[in-house]
Amino acid sequence: MSRVVIVAGAGGPAGRAVSRRLAARGDTVIGLGRHAGDGVTAVDLADAAATRALARAVEDEHGRVDGVIHLVGGWRGSKTFADTDLADWDVLHELLIRTLQNVSLAFEPALRRGDAGRFAIVSAKAAQQPTQGGAAYAAAKAAAEAWTLALADALRGTRGAATILVIKALVDDAMREAAPDRRFPGYTDVNDLAEVVAGLWDRPAEELNGTRLDLST
Repeated sequence: MSRVVIVAGAGGPAGRAVSRRLAARGDTVIGLGRHAGDGVTAVDLADAAATRALARAVEDEHGRVDGVIHLVGGWRGSKTFADTDLADWDVLHELLIRTLQNVSLAFEPALRRGDAGRFAIVSAKAAQQPTQGGAAYAAAKAAAEAWTLALADALRGTRGAATILVIKALVDDAMREAAPDRRFPGYTDVNDLAEVVAGLWDRPAEELNGTRLDLST
């Protein structure tokens, strides 16, 4: 069955991997990013009105939305807790939280109405195990998880599900080529992430909704 899936953050390595995997099985993938190009539609997901307008346009064109995968990322940090720059929090709040809020609020009605709506974010183990230099990042990820769990509660009793995919960090071929001697222990390959995302529709909503799936190895 071909599905209509939104991939937010489609311009990054993870977004490209997920988009490729979904498209390969015949899904209609609508990639969103800051900059247009190669299957990516430019939209400022920090702009609530623009995000809602896009959600309406997608439903008008395709008649439904079967999935939303939020892969908008970013990292800011410091060496010590005392060195934390709260400007980093402002950046991470917009990237990791505000875009998530706008996207989830815009597409939640479509996911509720769908036969098998799926919503997923990629979080990090740092949300549960923050380090002193990563305070802003860990707090942003924890907030993103809480928001997603609230969405899961809204989807309870429907055929939709909101899921948190937990990683240590992501790795792709370009990173390996740039550091051939590095091992990247515990990192999740973007192609493995893509396989997990593709498999979300193979599992019942009640089994997935409100869960945290640990992809770290």
